[in-house]
This record gives sequence, structure tokens and C-alpha cells, in this order.
Amino acid sequence: MPQVAARITTDQEKWLKEYFKTKSAGAEFILPWAVDVFFKSIRNVSSDFSVAELKTILESHKDVKLLPNQSKQAYLMLRVEEACEEHSVHIQHGASKSNLEVKLRRLSDLQATALMIWATAYWVSKTWNGVSVDDYVKLSCG
Repeated sequence: MPQVAARITTDQEKWLKEYFKTKSAGAEFILPWAVDVFFKSIRNVSSDFSVAELKTILESHKDVKLLPNQSKQAYLMLRVEEACEEHSVHIQHGASKSNLEVKLRRLSDLQATALMIWATAYWVSKTWNGVSVDDYVKLSCG
């Protein structure tokens, strides 16, 4: 099985050791589960948004480094609001800012985090380098 080096906090390490036989055993369980939860969340959440809204969310995460402490619905709303106010990304993609805001408010922190990871991945992943925004939305949410 491939090895993954992940940075975790002391508290996270302690938790893994307490709940599993070893830290590695915990990580081997949690990581695949987290990936499955991410893809399930993206499939479910993306169906609630139009293509124009998804492209607006995607553009809102250009040049953004997502940190674990930003895994909140409020942070997603802030990112999208700033991108709309400063760069009119909603207009660029033909999305209604008010409709998008209503949909973002309905999200749980988990759903919002999945959307932020999805949006950030487009800009940093080697896999999607050179793929158009339209194709990314179709291929990853279709």
C-alpha cells in the first residue's frame, strides 16, 4: 500500500493513538474514509448548483491556499462574496449572486469544505492543468 506523509497536530496524533491500535492504523482508516466522504459530498452538493454557480465558486478559489481551520461554510461565503465584489466573477459566468448566496447559506460546514477542496483542486492539481473550467465542472460534477 502506498505511504502518505501527512502533517497532523499533536491533538490529532493523540486522538488517533487513543481510538486505534496505532497512529498508522488510524490514518489508514481515516484517510480512505475522508476521500469517500469528499466524493460523495461533491456528487450530492454539486447537483444543487447550476454550472454558472459552480464556475463562480471555482473562480472564487483561484490563487487561494485552503487551510484546515477555514473548513467552514462562512469562509466559503466570504471567498465567493469577495470574488463577486472585487472581480464580478458571478457576472463573468452568468450566475445570480443572490441565488448563489441563498444556496451557499444552506450548506453544512462539511458540504462547504468539500466545495472549497473541489474548487481549490482545479487550480493546484497537475491532473487538471490545461483543462478548461467548463470541462472541469462537467467531468468532476457530471
